[in-house]
Amino acid sequence: MTPSRQLITILIAALLPSRLARHTQPPVPKQDTTTLVNDASPLAPFRHRIFLSAWMTSLVSSFGGLIQSVGAAWLMMALGASADLVALVQASTTLPIMLFSLAAGAIADNFDRRRQVLAAQVFLLTVAVALTLCTYFGLMTPGLLLAFTFLVGCGAAFEGPAWQALVGEMVPRTDLPAAIALNSMGFNLARSVGPAIGGLIVATIGAFAVNALSSVGLIAVLARWRPARPPRVLPPESLGSAMAAGIRYVAMSPKLGVVLLRGAVFGLAAIAVQALMPLVARDLVGGGPFTYGLLFGAFGAGAVGGAFLSTRLRQALSLEVLVRLTFISFAICAAVAGMSSLLPLTTAGMAIGGASWVLALASFNATVQLSSPRWVVGRALALYQMATFGGMAFGSWIWGEAAERYGTGEALLIAAAVLVAGAALGLRFALPEMKPLNLDPLNRWTEPAVAVDIRPRSGPIVITIEYVISEPDVVAFLAVMAERRRIRRRDGARHWTLLRDLENPELWIERYHTPTWLEYVRHNQRMTHADAAVSDRLRALHQGPDWPRVHRMIERQTVVPQVRNMGGNVADAL
Repeated sequence: MTPSRQLITILIAALLPSRLARHTQPPVPKQDTTTLVNDASPLAPFRHRIFLSAWMTSLVSSFGGLIQSVGAAWLMMALGASADLVALVQASTTLPIMLFSLAAGAIADNFDRRRQVLAAQVFLLTVAVALTLCTYFGLMTPGLLLAFTFLVGCGAAFEGPAWQALVGEMVPRTDLPAAIALNSMGFNLARSVGPAIGGLIVATIGAFAVNALSSVGLIAVLARWRPARPPRVLPPESLGSAMAAGIRYVAMSPKLGVVLLRGAVFGLAAIAVQALMPLVARDLVGGGPFTYGLLFGAFGAGAVGGAFLSTRLRQALSLEVLVRLTFISFAICAAVAGMSSLLPLTTAGMAIGGASWVLALASFNATVQLSSPRWVVGRALALYQMATFGGMAFGSWIWGEAAERYGTGEALLIAAAVLVAGAALGLRFALPEMKPLNLDPLNRWTEPAVAVDIRPRSGPIVITIEYVISEPDVVAFLAVMAERRRIRRRDGARHWTLLRDLENPELWIERYHTPTWLEYVRHNQRMTHADAAVSDRLRALHQGPDWPRVHRMIERQTVVPQVRNMGGNVADAL
């Protein structure tokens, strides 16, 4: 059966009465290649019922959101705003994602992600209703419209990391890249039709009212879904420490840093096409709201095609080659939009841009999710969103200013040149290949019994681990310890050092601190199966008769007690 026929069959099945979201869903199976769906099928995630029902309702929600996006951009022009204010509509939506995503990711990793998405959806529904009322009663101004779009961005910022991390609870890990591509396809399927219809209804029934109604279905599905969750053993981290842990994890993960850099460059340059699309429709092609919607629709139709091709392209090309091609093909889209005055040619360029858009962003997103364990995936996604959407927000302002000063066509040509430079950036900062790492918790470590009465807040805790390493193995030991240091610091250890005994050269001591006993427990429970390979290599190099010896100590300050009687002295007190 072809992918298109599979999709039609699945969509028809989804429309039939079912109990997809009425009962508690079984937990997502563990990573086991004997039971997982074959990743070769781009529609494999649809076999999981909760993903299918959530995808269908999020498609409707995206449809409404895109109609609102068309309405906001065109309304800004109808209010007589300049080119830079029109571009700021896009910037005001993406700026909150850069500002608040990390906090949203920290909340998603420490609390119920489903409830977080529900709260964000209800907030977005409230904003859409208020936006509709202000427009209906003629109260809208350019400043007020930017304020509303900023609030829409706030809702998206708090929903994004939780929603994307929630996908990992709906499908097995091996289906995750296809599920991410399908989510992008759903959004862009709405993009392919929603903006064109939005161009027709901007001045009639109200784009904002349609968006308000479109989110009801997704709210209902998520409200009924009760995913099985393992019991929480440790209390949630405070917001500040959780955000710091997320930054530390990404900073100590070089692969994630490369993804953030390339995502920021792509967002900075590629957003020019969407930010200036209203001006392309009006000034370069000579159309109106329907033309704008048609161009937006072509962009979305190309994105749907890109989503269907994503699985085959990932199998045929390396990740870096695929992303370089998306940079170059999007540069072609920007160049065509900047130079063409023919609607069919511009429409074809938009379709190429849409396919490149979804292939690039889905590749970045999947790499982040597959490179992050569940305890930090929300924060890793949040930092990725901050980088990418921060680039989009800054780029929207940059390209708006460029269009105001040099013209819309010239601004798009400059953006095309930046995209080509972004492709060349891969020569120095190549993206890592998506390897099937097992990032589930190792669960090998158990909290030890101690003789001293300590509490979760007791600390600082000092850990030493003794290794006996023969001289021929020293070089290999130091190489493994370099990776050990990165993992320790990434997972929260502080003041990591490696010591060698001067009297017994075969004795090496690994030493690190944690602020409290609770953080020590949390640090050890963050170890994954992939990290265990380092521990196993260290144990293989250790020459002692037993396992490497671990000492757990608590720091204590020495305080000289004060002498209360006049005739006493320090010596008496001691």
